[in-house]
Amino acid sequence: MATTQPQPDILIRPLVDRDLDEARRIIRVAFATFLGLPTDDPRMGRDSDVAGTRWKTDPASVVAAEHADRLIGSNFATNWGSFGFFGPLTVEPEYWNRGVAQQLLAPTMEIFQRWGSRQLGLFTFAHSPKHMALYQKFGFWPRDLVAVMAKQGGDERGVPLPDTTRFSEAAPDDRPQILAACREITDANFEGLDVGSEIRAIAGQNLGDTILVWDGAKLAAFAVCHRGPGSEAGSGVCYVKFAAVRHGRRASERFERLLDAVEVYARAVKAPKVTAGVNLARREAFQALIARGFRTEMQGVAMETGDATSGYNRAGVYILDDWR
Repeated sequence: MATTQPQPDILIRPLVDRDLDEARRIIRVAFATFLGLPTDDPRMGRDSDVAGTRWKTDPASVVAAEHADRLIGSNFATNWGSFGFFGPLTVEPEYWNRGVAQQLLAPTMEIFQRWGSRQLGLFTFAHSPKHMALYQKFGFWPRDLVAVMAKQGGDERGVPLPDTTRFSEAAPDDRPQILAACREITDANFEGLDVGSEIRAIAGQNLGDTILVWDGAKLAAFAVCHRGPGSEAGSGVCYVKFAAVRHGRRASERFERLLDAVEVYARAVKAPKVTAGVNLARREAFQALIARGFRTEMQGVAMETGDATSGYNRAGVYILDDWR
């Protein structure tokens, strides 16, 4: 494959607030063009918003490409403590095959270096050798398939379950302790893993809620859920962006309780569809979703840095996410 040389007349800079509407448009057009779908296809997310939510969480983590005073692409980096991922990385289709994506990736990798991320990942299309070849230049290698799964909920009322609360219900003085408990769970799954930024973003931007399942006074599991228009879910959807359970012999039971709580929450907020991503190396979590009636809507592949045994994509780990 021929190497595409970066263009010197492309300006790489931080994405700023005035760019957001155009960034949203480019994301939609780029994915629709690649997938051969119209931009208004329901599978394109309609009123969901990835660009705005992630930029507001950390504006310094987003890079933009500009040509002739025009935004032509962007890339979003996410900091989960010791783990980081990027995406969506999108470029205006008329600028494809001109090295713009490569120019966006170089400063993105510098962001991860500043953060001290020791493991990196991304979600991409398993059927695209072109995407894989690009990411391999930056040290990412394909690993396991990732299933983005969905389940239509029933009409039952969303009655809260015992030993289940929401982060939004916690008093301000109690929230630091809850964040620490969530960090304890993620750290036990992968040292340094911390999704506190996602929990705070959901609370601060009113994007949904974080569901907390307790064993007495000890946090057993939690799920970070987007729901509704303007979030990463969109209308009528509860999207589990991240979920994790405490390690131990009761992990599978805790996972079932957590999924119960997520479905109850979805019904309570009138989101009849629940979506979640799972790496297929986390086979028990994947099998549990299938057993509950979740079905795969799309598949991608996880690409990661490090060796094949690093990271948290392995059997026995009850985590839901998809790095999109």
